[in-house]
Parts: sequence; structure tokens; C-alpha cells
Amino acid sequence: MTNGLAGLDYFAITIYLIMMAGIGGILGLFVKNVKEYFAGGNAVPWHLGAISNYMTMVSTFVFVAHAGVAYKDGLVAIVILWSAVPAALLGTAFLSHRWRRAGLVTPVEYLEQRYSSAVRQITSWGGVCFRILDNMVRLYALGIFISGTLGCSMNEAIAVSGGIVIVYTMIGGLWAVVVTDAVQCAILLMITSVMVPLALSAVGGFGALTEALPHHFTWNHGPKGTFWFLFVYYAMILIKYNGNWAFIQRFYSTQDEKEARKMGLMSAVLFFICPVIFLLPPIAAAVLVPDLVNPEEAYVSICKRLLPPGAMGLMIAAMLSATMSTLSAEYNVTAGVLTRDIYRRLFRPNAENREQMIVARLMTVALGTLIICGATQVSRFGGAFEVNKTLMGLIGVPLVIPLLCGILWRRPKPWGAVAAIVAGIAAGLLFQKCPALCWETATFCQMLVCLGVLFISVPGESRDEAYRQRVTAFFKRLATPVSESEGVQVSTPNGHRAIMLLFTIAIGLSGLLFVGISLTNITLYSGQLTFGAGTICCIIAAILGWKIRKN
Repeated sequence: MTNGLAGLDYFAITIYLIMMAGIGGILGLFVKNVKEYFAGGNAVPWHLGAISNYMTMVSTFVFVAHAGVAYKDGLVAIVILWSAVPAALLGTAFLSHRWRRAGLVTPVEYLEQRYSSAVRQITSWGGVCFRILDNMVRLYALGIFISGTLGCSMNEAIAVSGGIVIVYTMIGGLWAVVVTDAVQCAILLMITSVMVPLALSAVGGFGALTEALPHHFTWNHGPKGTFWFLFVYYAMILIKYNGNWAFIQRFYSTQDEKEARKMGLMSAVLFFICPVIFLLPPIAAAVLVPDLVNPEEAYVSICKRLLPPGAMGLMIAAMLSATMSTLSAEYNVTAGVLTRDIYRRLFRPNAENREQMIVARLMTVALGTLIICGATQVSRFGGAFEVNKTLMGLIGVPLVIPLLCGILWRRPKPWGAVAAIVAGIAAGLLFQKCPALCWETATFCQMLVCLGVLFISVPGESRDEAYRQRVTAFFKRLATPVSESEGVQVSTPNGHRAIMLLFTIAIGLSGLLFVGISLTNITLYSGQLTFGAGTICCIIAAILGWKIRKN
């Protein structure tokens, strides 16, 4: 409908940014200690935790890199994104109760009791470095989308969006992350759901789309659709997802293990449904705009073609939502590791709560600034998808395997964990440089090296009596269920109610924004769809408000 942005678009983006910053500022009032800043006081409701967990795993990367795969190869892009479904289900079945019972404030602090201080520090430092690099890729993907729609430079887009995430995450901690994630999820799902019927209508309906698509747009086409690639990619996502610090954080921030399981199951449902909504438009773009030079611009192009003034601003807000939610979660959990597992453990073991809170916020700012600077350089290394895939295989897998095996199995020993990390990274460097090996073969071999080296340490008992006692105590705690009474509530008696009320108001305001934007284009099909999305948001807010008042 339009190729440029109107005043309504900028109005929608401005209102969205003000709302996110406001939520962070208000929720900062409820954060009184480090446990609330990094673990939500173990009082995060399972449904908000599930939405936040889902949003943590979704970023503009989906609408850039995966949309590019959908534009080139079709339905296989959906199959790739579905890799998170079995990962979430298996994590829920075998890990959710363990993470909750571990009683953590950061996801790596248990490694000292389970293995040793060396394993904890190696995982902390290595994990921080990996997350900085990984989030540079996410912010770069957001920069592609925003610069392509707003017409600003890539660096300006990266700096502004990254700076806003720093502000509200620094102030509000995990509660700000969770509540803004839920609001952002509503905005993202509503506007992307509008795009599906718009794209189908533009090509003449679903039947016309299936007839017009190239014959190779199947579930298994292209280099990313082969059985070997998908097998290795699914295995890598299984490891990556369940070792993701933010995912672990969502488990131990719930009130009890029953809520942790419900959180994981709801996450799996979202991972199954949403890829279809997100990737149908770029598949349709292969028919509507078949001559794109850069396939990663497929989603941007079809949005600019179909959305009316105002709605494009909402779409940009949705893309901001997708990546800002991921970055805010990563900033929070990584700052937690820097504060608790590195600063407090190595330098200030007796640090008071106030000192830790100051350090936590400074770490958040430092992380965000470093990621902004690095995101401007990602394009030099082959684009978003390739950089993400290479980073995960090279660094992520070796760091995560000892983390997961340590909480599942008591037999691997500290030296085996250290050796697995070192051998895994060395193998990754070697295999990635070998031109005879494709990515999937190199990654699979690296996984085998990590697991093989770790398993060498399994036979026999450790001679260190203190170590054996620590491990026995740790697994005894993992075998003891957490009761609801052990959940710690937020600081004020009405804190939880106030947080839910803030979330409800934000959803209602989002709905009103959708409705207001749609009125200027109500005669258009796109305007009517936007009006419907806004109405649904308002109805949800009304129901939530009624329940809060009733309780």
C-alpha cells in the first residue's frame, strides 16, 4: 500500500517506546534485592514466564534470516523453526523440576557445588563472551529491519533500539523483562497475524498461493532441508535451547516445579504455532516480489507493500518487540552471572545487597554498550544466519554440554567437564577450518568430541571426599520437591497484583493504539484487520481487569 512511513507510523513507534520505558521505570519500584532483580523473587506466574521464555527465543532474526530461507526455499524454514518444539518438551520433562529445585539466582552458580570453582568460572566467562557475540547478531538483524523501513542508517537503528533495551532492563530487572515481554508478545502476534490474511489476499488466496509457488518450495528443499542438516540442527537446538541461560532462568523464577512444567509446555505450544504465522508472508513474497536481491529483506518488502500508514509503524514496533525482548532477557541473565558468579565470587564475596544492585545495573549498561558497538560489524562475517550458526557450533555447544550433563547425571567429574569444553572448542576451530567438512558434519563431530571426552571421566569414584559430599548434597536437593510455600513473593503485599494490573493496562493501551491507527484506514481490508486485532487486545485487557478486581 505504501513504500514510505507516514506520521501515524512514527506516532505508533513513539508510543510503543514510551510504554516500554515506562513499564521498566515503574517495575523498578518493586525490585528491592538481587534475587528479585535476577530471579523475580521466585514469584513469576507460569503464563507470563512462558510468554517471556518464548519471546526470549524469538527476535528479528526470525524475520530477517529465517524469512530469507522461507523466501528462497519455502516451507523448510518452518521446519527449521519447529526445532524448538522437541527441545522445549524434552527440557520440560527432564529439566524443569531440577532447575527449580536447585534454588538458583544465576544459571551457572550450581556448577561450583556440582563440579568445581574452575568449571563455574570457565562457564561464566565463556558464556558471557558467547552471549555478547550472539546478541550482536540479534541486534544486527534488528538494524537491518529498522534501517530498511525507516530509511535511517544501520548504525543509528542499532544504537537507538539497543539503548532503549539498556534503560528499561537496567531499571526494572527480571520483572521488567517478563512484563514487557508479555506486552511485546501481544503486539507481535497481533500485527503478524494481520499480515497472514493480507499476504494471502494479495496473491489471490491460499489455493492461488500453492499454485503460484515454485515446485521446490517443499518441506525439505534446499541445503537446509536435507535430512542430515535437519538432524544436526535439531540436535544443536536441543542442546542450545536447554542450556540457554534465559530459559533456565524462567524455570527457577517460577513459584514451584508444577508451574515450571506448565511454563515449559506453554512455551512448546507457542513454538509450534507461531512459525506458521511468521513465515507465511515471506513465502508469499516469493510470488509478490520475486526479484529481491537480498532474500533477508523479504518480510520488510511485503510489509511495505501491503500495510497502510500507521500499521507499518506497528509492524516496526513488533520487530522492536521481538529483538528487545530477547536482548533484555540476555542482558539481565548475563549481568547476573557477571555480578554473582564473577564479581561477587572472585572479588567481593561479602558484598552487600546495595553494592550488588549497583554492580548489576552497571554490568547491564556495559553489556548493552559493548553489544551495540559489535553489532555494527556483523555484516563483515556473512550475514545473520551464517554468523549465528557458526557461533553456536563453535562456542555454544562445548559450554552447554557439561552444564546439562552436570544437572542430569552425577557421574561426570570436574576434570572431564573442563576437558570437554577445551576439546570441544578446539575441535570446533579445527573442523570449521576444514573445507572437506560441511557445517553439519563438523558440528556433529564436535558434539561427539565433547560428549566423548566428558564420558571418559565417568568410570570410577572420585578420591576427593569433599567433592563426593558436595555432589551427594546437590543431588539430594534435586530429589526434594519444592512446595508452593517455599515460593518467595515480591516485596510488597500488593506487589503481584500491581504488576498484573500494569500488564493489563499496557495490553489495553496497545489495543487502543491498534484501534486508533486503524480508523484512518477502516475502509481498507488491512485497516479492518488492524481494528479487529486491537479489539481483541481490548477484550483481553477487560477480562484480565475483571479478574484482578474480583480477586
